[in-house]
Amino acid sequence: MPMSPRFFAAAALLSVSLSSQASPDGHYAFGHPAAAEQATRTVEVTLGDMYFEPQSLTVKKGETVRFVLVNKGRLLHEFNLGDAAMHAAHQQEMLKMVASGVLTPTGMKHDMAGMQHGMAHGAGPDGDASMGGMKHDDPNSVLVEPGKTAELTWTFADATGLEFACNLPGHYQAGMVGKVAISR
Repeated sequence: MPMSPRFFAAAALLSVSLSSQASPDGHYAFGHPAAAEQATRTVEVTLGDMYFEPQSLTVKKGETVRFVLVNKGRLLHEFNLGDAAMHAAHQQEMLKMVASGVLTPTGMKHDMAGMQHGMAHGAGPDGDASMGGMKHDDPNSVLVEPGKTAELTWTFADATGLEFACNLPGHYQAGMVGKVAISR
């Protein structure tokens, strides 16, 4: 089925919007990654099947938070910091990763490292450059397999509309999203 010109215009606009959100060193308008030893607070977040606990967080502008992410569900989940537009774009990337077999409902295909390397340089598993950088290595995001624990440490800048979400296909839409309020 051919894509409409409106789809391509929307995708291009979203791409421009996202590229302006982050610099090459991982700094975003809402903050940047940090080393765990820089954290002034640790927050444990449970990732269950289609929920986060807690469902919302309040952080201070300039605060560095170490997130300990515990997947107590039976499915692969993601903890991703961003706004709704960033999540919408990332969901499309994650859909491609699932379709290509890089991600499964319960994990990552660790034996596809070579494919991920090639995909990170702009080509899909079959050499299709339209699939673009299909490597899950965003500094504001981490995948957590069932029964596993991972960490993400982040220094927050002033922002509004910030969320943490799981962008695996259907998870955000099923309610796996929470709000981050930034106080001064």
